Amino acid sequence: MEENLNVTDIIILGGHIEIHKYRYLYFIVVLIVYILIICSNSTIVYLIWKHRDLHEPMYIFIAALLMNSVLLSTNIYPKLLIDFLSEQQIISYQACLVQFSLFYSLAGSEFLLLAAMAYDRYVSICKPLQYPTIMTKRTVSVFLAFAWIVPPCYLVSLAIMSANQKLCNFTLKVIFCNNQIYKLFCVTSRPITVLGLFFLLNVVVLPVFFILFTYTRILIICYHSSGEVRRKAAQTCLPHLMVLFNYFFLLTYDVITVRLESDFPKIARLVMTLQLVVYNPLFNPIIYGLKMKEIYKHLKKLFCQAGTDWCLMFCAL
Repeated sequence: MEENLNVTDIIILGGHIEIHKYRYLYFIVVLIVYILIICSNSTIVYLIWKHRDLHEPMYIFIAALLMNSVLLSTNIYPKLLIDFLSEQQIISYQACLVQFSLFYSLAGSEFLLLAAMAYDRYVSICKPLQYPTIMTKRTVSVFLAFAWIVPPCYLVSLAIMSANQKLCNFTLKVIFCNNQIYKLFCVTSRPITVLGLFFLLNVVVLPVFFILFTYTRILIICYHSSGEVRRKAAQTCLPHLMVLFNYFFLLTYDVITVRLESDFPKIARLVMTLQLVVYNPLFNPIIYGLKMKEIYKHLKKLFCQAGTDWCLMFCAL
């Protein structure tokens, strides 16, 4: 099959399970998951946008995080759906670099947004009197701009450098273009490796250490505070920590499998990759929708109102 392709422009995705006669079933299942991701994340974002009592830094950061999930899924699912309906799962190298860049740009933005959320919680709980003067609209805008500009700058540079690499392999054993593209190169590029490590350090490792430091400070303050303060901290901080550990675990797996040349079984690799594209985007809206008291209140009201409207429509028929 590779002999019939322009190997300088086309690579073959080899990470799919054998679909054959089940291709349409897989297509329907993945399409339903994609619709659920779009609807669940968009619903929470809509509630935050609509209700003025949710126009606070914490909820704005949550909305940004959920928008990231929608964009990340849109970067992966349309191509995945096309692959299920195709006899050959192929993609141009240029398109693969674009998907790779968008994926890691959005993943990096998530860590920076989680760091901004941790700082917001730290100021809110540890310096409540100074909160209005510290977490201003300008501060929130700077955090959002930083989270959405810095990772793409790294990834655009990586993509440009990768575009000039000579390819000796043309098959990726993955369901979308990720770090595995480095295995396509004839020779490992030292500049790309160094820049990738800088990206990992500045956009993942340092934000994670900052988050752990701020939450440690929050725990110390809460330990010496009243039960009400501890309750408030648990309600707002626990969802952020759950999301953080989930992201960090999956990204660590992604780095280890490529950088350490780990030979993971195909099924294990597929399951872990599906965690990134299925579990993670569905996990966030559930956590924030059910665990954040103010969001849950508006979400419950929305569904009750929608249920009433459906009942009235049904009775009218």
